[in-house]
Amino acid sequence: MKKISRLGRNVTIISVFICFFMTATFPIISGSQLEPTSTSFSGEAYHYFTYQEMTDLLHELEDDYPDILKLESLGYTYEGRSIWMVKLSDNVEENEDEPGVLIMGAHHGDEKPSFEAVLFFIQHMVHNYSKVNTDDDGDGQINEDPIDGVDNDEDGFTDEDPSEDRVREVINNTQIFCIPMVNPDGVEANTRKNRAPNYGPYGQSDEITSYGVDLNRNYGFRWFLPYLFKENYYFNWLTDDSSGIYRGERPFSEKESRAVKNFVETKDISISLSYHDYGEWMIFPWMHSSRWTPHERLFRSIGENMSRINKYELRIYGQYGTQEYLIPRFCGTIGSSENWLYARRNIIAYTMELCPHRAPSNPSIVYSACYRHVGVNLYVCERSWTVEEEKATSFKPTSFFNFL
Repeated sequence: MKKISRLGRNVTIISVFICFFMTATFPIISGSQLEPTSTSFSGEAYHYFTYQEMTDLLHELEDDYPDILKLESLGYTYEGRSIWMVKLSDNVEENEDEPGVLIMGAHHGDEKPSFEAVLFFIQHMVHNYSKVNTDDDGDGQINEDPIDGVDNDEDGFTDEDPSEDRVREVINNTQIFCIPMVNPDGVEANTRKNRAPNYGPYGQSDEITSYGVDLNRNYGFRWFLPYLFKENYYFNWLTDDSSGIYRGERPFSEKESRAVKNFVETKDISISLSYHDYGEWMIFPWMHSSRWTPHERLFRSIGENMSRINKYELRIYGQYGTQEYLIPRFCGTIGSSENWLYARRNIIAYTMELCPHRAPSNPSIVYSACYRHVGVNLYVCERSWTVEEEKATSFKPTSFFNFL
């Protein structure tokens, strides 16, 4: 099983360098070997975690770092796998009066970088929490170039001296909840959907007609809209149980989406990131309409700052190019986690599409995506410290129709 044992220096993202210290499975890789924009490479292909490897790793980390990491099963999938949740906090057994951040991966089982990024972040945090401040780039200074997409020390390289103090501050002042594999059955089968059997699109058949539901179409917000705007929301695909975007018999019909719902409803969470793959872009509610949200400017502010770190495009449904639509459109994704998290729990929630193409095998592409999103996650945690106040001061009342 692979395990990232220590984060070193230098990632190359265009002119960005990072060096990762790995176990024997992954030898040290120098900055000159990393070419994130290249689709060709020589050497061993990237090895993605299996469900069992992830499970073993998380139990090992809990044993090694019990003061700051707690592992919990949120429930079981159709095939009997635990849906693991990792909590990171300095008082991990307590429900503290601190902002909560939710980070999820693998709603779609074949989008493998989505869970790698979450696991990479967990390891980075626990390995650096108690570590002394280190001169990672060997220039005689410490923590002068944190993971923020900026060449802070003006040496021509970016993010090559990450801050250990920053990790400590984030864990000490935030409750971080990570669900690396929302859909472990899909990960093991390498399928987009989960593996539950379908009995026709509405559950009315006596025999199994297909397998799997798209979990990111199964969250229960505005479930009725596809009946009113069938062409806009690809109604025939949403309700065809053999389709890749089949949404299920009813909202939260699936064990995995219910597990997320039940968990979130017991926690005070301020911001959420849901990792997917691929395209290198981000989006936020509404996922189904170009209407502005009541916290539109806050969504855009956080999204733009994340974009400065990961260099991804922040996509906005309400824009055509750079100009707003005069007449709001009905289109996009019905049943996404982001819509439900925001509409029902007031969580500032984003989808993050990692990597330039589906499940890349080039290690440098995967490492670069994972590393830069350590910086994104750290920023989101820091922003959570003030975001509740920002929600209150930036809220703009809206009519019912703005929620359509």
